[in-house]
Amino acid sequence: MAELGRLGIDWGKARIGVAASNPRTSFAYPVETVRSDGSELKRLRELIEEYEPELVYVGLPLTLSGERSFAAQFVVERASLLAAVVPGVPLRLVDERMSTAGASRSLGGAGRNSRQQRRIIDQAAAVEILQRALDLETASGRLAGEPLEQEDL
Repeated sequence: MAELGRLGIDWGKARIGVAASNPRTSFAYPVETVRSDGSELKRLRELIEEYEPELVYVGLPLTLSGERSFAAQFVVERASLLAAVVPGVPLRLVDERMSTAGASRSLGGAGRNSRQQRRIIDQAAAVEILQRALDLETASGRLAGEPLEQEDL
């Protein structure tokens, strides 16, 4: 289904992991870790302009039972701010449960210790988020997650 590229975002309070997929592929790869220092919206807008994705998947932290957590509200608020600076690029919220744990396992399996993981774990989590969304698109023929809507706020 992915005719145009996609970006995936793992939005944390200190760092934001970004991943991408190329047009007509279903393979996610790491792009960058953006610091949450007040300039993150500018940098994310620059990445979106550079990669020109058809849409952006933003990981939504849910509880293990599937409910929205306090962290989910933070992510929705930040995603809404991003949507305002990239009009015309749809953002979709996707379940990110266990993405950091999965990323840590993958990095550990690749021989990275926890100290080495710290520098890239956010990118790896963004890859996990985006790859799951791409896999869902391929399997279902539909976009993953749910659109970011004003009523999410």
